[in-house]
Amino acid sequence: MPSRPTQKDVADLAGVSITTVSHVVNGTRAVAPETKAAVLRAIEETGYTGDAIARSLVTGGTRQIGVAISLLANPYFAALMQAIEREAAAAGYTVLLADTHDTVKTEQETVRTLRSRRVEGMLLTPAAGDGRVISELVSLGLPTVLIDRLTMRTDVDQVGSENIQSTSALTEHLASLGHRRIGFVGGMPGLATSEERTLGYRLGLGRGGLSWNPELVVSGHSSREGGAAATAKLLSLPDRPTALVVANDSMMVGVLHEVRRRGLRVGADLALAGFDDVEWSDLVEPPLTTMAQPIEEIGRRAVRLLLARIKDPDRPHETIRLPPRLMHRASCGCAP
Repeated sequence: MPSRPTQKDVADLAGVSITTVSHVVNGTRAVAPETKAAVLRAIEETGYTGDAIARSLVTGGTRQIGVAISLLANPYFAALMQAIEREAAAAGYTVLLADTHDTVKTEQETVRTLRSRRVEGMLLTPAAGDGRVISELVSLGLPTVLIDRLTMRTDVDQVGSENIQSTSALTEHLASLGHRRIGFVGGMPGLATSEERTLGYRLGLGRGGLSWNPELVVSGHSSREGGAAATAKLLSLPDRPTALVVANDSMMVGVLHEVRRRGLRVGADLALAGFDDVEWSDLVEPPLTTMAQPIEEIGRRAVRLLLARIKDPDRPHETIRLPPRLMHRASCGCAP
């Protein structure tokens, strides 16, 4: 397993003394701006987080795992965390939670903060474009499991939903109801999850005998505001879609607001199908047809996979994709 970086590694890379590194890290003495910049660059490149990690190795570990996740970007956060904490507690571990705000910069800071708390492993929902953060964890040998947003990497464990076939099924269902212009509100660009669900939508069109039309695909950037803006753009087309597939329920909130602002009736004037099945999905009128992610099972499997990695660092890496379940309700225009 790769060794963890030390102050000496930082000092060697920056071309300064260990004492200077210590002063920069601890703020115990003023350091020339150019020297401080060199040390900070070396810290960035090595991934150094402090000697607390080394001390934890002497004591045999902390029995703590870190969870780095965007709270706002995950409407199913509560159910996921409950499953993670229960599974971890059953194995004698506690959970340290940190919010990544769904940005690479904050995610990197969050991950390093959790590492400085001597966590034995990390559960991470990666932000778009965070390949360096994942690579840093892999290079340091810190047991890591990616949750929900899976990548094409084969050097890290991952657990999430199957996205392509499930989104295809939603699109095919709308096509089977006679819709010929089906719009798609996609997620954050750069995320594998977004790309997979877009591919699923395209596959579903083909299976439903429909052609791909790029003007019917708009990114909602995985946010409420983005979902509303994407819906406004689609519904302003001269030949607007009669149905929408919405790639996650964070955007669905904005979609519903925009549809109702225009005085359209969901299920009658515009069919909707979504992805996630958050707790309010069956409380709106009409209830939402959606793909329910197996959130609790994802949380349980992620913890089990992480603990297995902690126990055996050299075991083969796994990517687990769990099938969602279609919750067939009335927003698609079908009778309840």
